[in-house]
Amino acid sequence: METKRVYIKDTENVRDEELKEAALVIRMGGLVAFPTETVYGLGGNALDEDAAGKIYAAKGRPSDNPLIAHVSCAAEVEPLVKYMPESGRKLMEKFWPGPLTLIFPKSSRVPYGTTGGLDTVAVRMPSDPIANRLIALAGVPIAAPSANTSGRPSPTTADHVWQDMNGRIDMVIDGGAVGIGVESTIVDVSGETPAVLRPGAVTMEMLREVLGEVTIDPAILGPVAEGVHPKAPGMKYKHYAPKAELTLVEPEMGDKKAGMTKAQIDRMVDMVKMLAKEQIQAGQRVGIICTDESRDAYHEGIIRSIGARQSQESVAHNLYAVLREFDDLGAEVIFSESFGEDHLGQAIMNRLSKAAGYRIVRV
Repeated sequence: METKRVYIKDTENVRDEELKEAALVIRMGGLVAFPTETVYGLGGNALDEDAAGKIYAAKGRPSDNPLIAHVSCAAEVEPLVKYMPESGRKLMEKFWPGPLTLIFPKSSRVPYGTTGGLDTVAVRMPSDPIANRLIALAGVPIAAPSANTSGRPSPTTADHVWQDMNGRIDMVIDGGAVGIGVESTIVDVSGETPAVLRPGAVTMEMLREVLGEVTIDPAILGPVAEGVHPKAPGMKYKHYAPKAELTLVEPEMGDKKAGMTKAQIDRMVDMVKMLAKEQIQAGQRVGIICTDESRDAYHEGIIRSIGARQSQESVAHNLYAVLREFDDLGAEVIFSESFGEDHLGQAIMNRLSKAAGYRIVRV
C-alpha cells in the first residue's frame, strides 16, 4: 500500500477541499492519520467493524484494547450511547471540545470490534481544527488511537507517523507538531462514581471542581493484573516505550502531589549520574532524560532535556519526541529523572512509568 501525505499549511483556517479526499477514505473504510491537540490519531470509521480491524492490524494492537470514537459536536454522541449519565453531560459542557475522553454505556450502533468487546464506548470531541473538520466531513464518528505501532512512543509530528505507518495506511495529514503532546484524560462515567482511567491535560483537580467525587483507577498507579480486560486504551499493555531499556529514578516522597524539594532533586540527579556512569563503563550507549534546570549537572552520555521542571506543559509537549530521538540515536539504556504528580505531572509520570515497564529506582 502506498501512503499519501497531505500537507495543511494554514492549520487554523482549514479548507474543506484539503480534507474531502481524506473524509472519503474514511467513509470507504480506509485509514487516515491526522493531528489532534493531544497526539496524532490513526482514524477509521468507528461504526465499521472491518475498519476497526484494519486499525488493530496497522498498529499491531491487541484486539481487547478499546478504541476511542471521535465526534465533531455533542449532537453526534447520542446515537453512540445507550443513555447519557448526568456526570458525562456536565463534563462535556465544561471540557468539550478538548483533551477529555468519556466512557459511556454503548448503543447497539457501535460494534464490539471498536470497543474491544466491551459494552461501553469511549468518546471524545477534539478541539484541533483539522481533526474536528475531518470528522464533520466524514459524516461518521472516527475511531482514532495514536498513530504509532503498538507500544512505541505516541506520535506528535507527521514525521513520527510516517516512521511507523508509511505503507500500512492510506493517508497521513500533516498539520505540524501537536500542542499538548500526551493523550487525553479518560473518565469512565458509566458507573455510579466517575473514575479516571488515564490522566491527561484535564487534571483531577479540574474534574473535581465540576463533579466533586472522582476516583482513580488502580491501573494509573501500577500494572494491570493478567486476565483483566482494559476499559480504556493504555491501561493494560506496555505503552509509549522507546527501544532502549528505560529506568525512572525517583526520590522518596511523602506526598507526590506536593512537588520535589531541592534536596530530593539533587539526590535524584546524583543517582542518575551514578547509574549512567556504571552503564557507560560497561560499554552501553546511555541516554539521560533531564530538565532545563539540571542539564548542566550531566557530562556523560546522550543528554536530552525534556523541558523545564517549572513548566509541566513543556515536559508533556516534548516527552514522546525525546523518547523517539533516543531511538534514532541508538541508545541502549536510558535513565530518566522523575516528576511530582501535581496537575499535569500525574499524566507525565503515568506515561513515563508505562514506558519504563514500571522499572523505577527510588533514592
